[in-house]
Amino acid sequence: MRERQAAQQARRAREFQAFVAGAAGRLLHAATLLTGERPDANPRARVLLTGALAATYASWDRLRGEDPYDRTRTALVVRFARGAWRRPRAHGGLLDRLSPQERLVLVLRLYEGVAEEQTAALLGLPVERVRALSARAVAAVLHPPRGPAPAAAQPQVPPTALGKAASP
Repeated sequence: MRERQAAQQARRAREFQAFVAGAAGRLLHAATLLTGERPDANPRARVLLTGALAATYASWDRLRGEDPYDRTRTALVVRFARGAWRRPRAHGGLLDRLSPQERLVLVLRLYEGVAEEQTAALLGLPVERVRALSARAVAAVLHPPRGPAPAAAQPQVPPTALGKAASP
């Protein structure tokens, strides 16, 4: 009996390792986009992915034909959505200007290619809200706000020259 359990656990571990080897890069990139971190400095994304992979591994034997990538992506999204409002905003990432909800919708719709209806169901939002969030996020990424205009180069007048010119 123990040999059989050991063989099943070894098979399960091999299958999961193969899945992680094939999917971890893309999932880490999605997590990095969600957290708004830079790809070279993404500790929150790594923690988020580790939790999602742990949840997938815990339910590995119960997948029964379900796509483990979809299961892991769902766990990633749920973990991000539950904790995003409590975390400080990251700076320097591609999507750091967006709200957590906008990032979530944008990553699911554009990066992961999830349909509007599926995204809405996953997030518990109306399809119209997903559509609006997606449009607003795309507009913010494509047309970022401009910074202040550069100051015109004006010749510097020394303060002593100003004082002499003003005195009679």
